[in-house]
Amino acid sequence: MAKTRKKSGPEKTAKKSNSSMNPDRPKPPAGSNMRDKATVNRLKMYKSGGKAVRNRKGKIVKPAPFQSSVASGEVARVAPNRKWFGNTRVISQNALQSFQDEMGKVLNDPYKVVMRQSKLPLSLLNDKVQSARVHILDTESFGTTFGPKAQRKRPNLKAADMKGLMEAAQVSSETYNEEKDMNLVREDDGERVEAKETLFTKGQSKRIWNELYKVIDSSEVVIQVLDARDPIGTRSTHIESFMKKEKQHKHLIFVLNKCDLVPTWVTQRWVTVLSADHPTLAFHASVTNPFGKGALINLLRQFAKLHTDKKQISVGVIGYPNVGKSSIINTLRAKKVCNVAPIAGETKVWQYVTLMRRIYLIDCPGVVYPSGDSETEIILKGVVRVENVKDAACHIPVVLERVKQEYIAKTYKVSSWNDPTDFLEQVAQRTGKLLKGGEADVNTVAKMILNDFQRGKLPYFVAPPSKEGESNSEETKDEKKAASKFPPL
Repeated sequence: MAKTRKKSGPEKTAKKSNSSMNPDRPKPPAGSNMRDKATVNRLKMYKSGGKAVRNRKGKIVKPAPFQSSVASGEVARVAPNRKWFGNTRVISQNALQSFQDEMGKVLNDPYKVVMRQSKLPLSLLNDKVQSARVHILDTESFGTTFGPKAQRKRPNLKAADMKGLMEAAQVSSETYNEEKDMNLVREDDGERVEAKETLFTKGQSKRIWNELYKVIDSSEVVIQVLDARDPIGTRSTHIESFMKKEKQHKHLIFVLNKCDLVPTWVTQRWVTVLSADHPTLAFHASVTNPFGKGALINLLRQFAKLHTDKKQISVGVIGYPNVGKSSIINTLRAKKVCNVAPIAGETKVWQYVTLMRRIYLIDCPGVVYPSGDSETEIILKGVVRVENVKDAACHIPVVLERVKQEYIAKTYKVSSWNDPTDFLEQVAQRTGKLLKGGEADVNTVAKMILNDFQRGKLPYFVAPPSKEGESNSEETKDEKKAASKFPPL
């Protein structure tokens, strides 16, 4: 009887058809657009759903395209790549020390920019991680803390014996301060700190701060606008420290706006003082007759050239309310693209403005960091709208102290006064701000004066720190020029 040959399965024979879906067809000639084997297998996987063909018993008759097998003796592995070892560097200690010295100088220089900081080992400059590491095993061993012989935490005793307890008690009695003791019951003397009105917390809401952080995150360059009359008062050190700690790769520059309201020597000296921290430019926002516009545009173009890997850069404009952020954007565009007003809070949300093909500007609402300023200081900085202030006459004494008497006399044509109330009454009589019975409307006149102070009609500025050994002859000359510059209205 002849033996029958048992079939082990379907024989795998290469099909030599020239079909476009045959992966085993002859190899296409060079330069042809025929599909290769990998493309055909991928298309078959999409067509068949990536499933294998099985018989009744569940055995695979035709494998799926992705179930390709490797020939015997062939090792399936990925070829090594030089980029695997790209982050590993071995340098000598002298080279590391010189890198730390040079990079430390560059980082502290506000006029030098470090590009591609993510690819530089800047963590080598700060050894705080190593020095701040707590050696827990030196205090208690691993065996006494974990495992079967773990012990409970012992109480932290200030003294081990009676003598040490007496010494600790004596030191505590000597350093005791009754004012800091919150457990003492004190008598109510009837005086409490008055709660601030919600009017004086403008620019501090969570929505405004969210807008600020959106602008900072979306910008490569951040412009902080300062008022030339009071640069330190309108400067937010909180934002600067936040950017220095969290956003080191972003550039921060100062723009000293409203420099037309102060003498030239004040602007020059403030630019010199502020340039020690960040690049500072003097600016006068005006669509028709600007100052500093060309210098600011050239600086932004330099930043755009630094970021050649990006299609465009965004420049965020931040600062206190009523310092002229939207006016600067209108000046750079030479037309009105942002709503501006001489009052605080005109800009409600951030908005994108195209300056040129590779530079975009972002206008941000005014943000105030709570620094403990008094109500009068908040009003004089321009954070609050004067028409919403209830007792405006209470803030006039500070205005009379800050502005020189000759400027006030020229502006309001009042030669002399005994006290702030007398001054307000004289101005009310001259301007016709009277109530029924001929009584002076002091509150309305006070709001008018505060508005004039905010809008720059009353000459005022914070004197910059003077240099050692420098005479004040230049200051006196410019003060005389300023007196003639502000004629009576």
